[in-house]
Amino acid sequence: MTICNVPGSSLVRESDLAFMTRAGAEIGVASTKAFTTQLASLLMLVTAVGKVQHTIDEALEAQIAKTLHRLPATLEKALAFDKDIEALAEDFAEKHHALFLGRGEFYPIAIEAALKLKEISYIHAEAYAAGELKHGPLALIDADMPVIVVAPNNELLEKLKSNIEEVRARGGQLYVFADKDAGFVESENMKIIAMPHVDDIVAPIFYTLPMQLLSYHVALIKGTDVDQPRNLAKAVTVE
Repeated sequence: MTICNVPGSSLVRESDLAFMTRAGAEIGVASTKAFTTQLASLLMLVTAVGKVQHTIDEALEAQIAKTLHRLPATLEKALAFDKDIEALAEDFAEKHHALFLGRGEFYPIAIEAALKLKEISYIHAEAYAAGELKHGPLALIDADMPVIVVAPNNELLEKLKSNIEEVRARGGQLYVFADKDAGFVESENMKIIAMPHVDDIVAPIFYTLPMQLLSYHVALIKGTDVDQPRNLAKAVTVE
């Protein structure tokens, strides 16, 4: 089975089943909408499978459907932070490296964020599961290494806060995209972007948008082409 946005692609032709994301034409090489529509599609697929397997009951199915219907309005709340993120991006203009942290399902969101920063601003960026911070990346932390953290108010928040304290103790500059109810207080080396609380079901999709906006604005400040990054191509013709 292939989850894809292009009906005539090689993967779709080779697969027994195809689930089209219907994101529309991807004009930019570093497409952002492809990722968010894939997450929404995967959520719908999991819901459908769970319903058939009787692991998702009617009440949960209805909740997921209602949350997905509200998703456009929810994402508008993330886009409302555009100007704040644009101002934040100024801090990254002269940076050469960045580290993104997330826990649980937000680790892949950190990976997407690091990928976008690499692709369109040419800043070396890596993502780590926050729980693995002490197993290597903590050695890189200093005042010149911005650390961007995805911090929703979920069951892993307290563990994430301890990771953040480890970065602070070593003089790292933190940028925490956090749920407004997560209890973070801004300090000299920690900037807080207080995000509205959203349903856990769509929180990964929601937090993807400010991460992508950050990369976008950093790229604009650096004067790079956000639609056609150097060395990248839309079609992969080699293995």
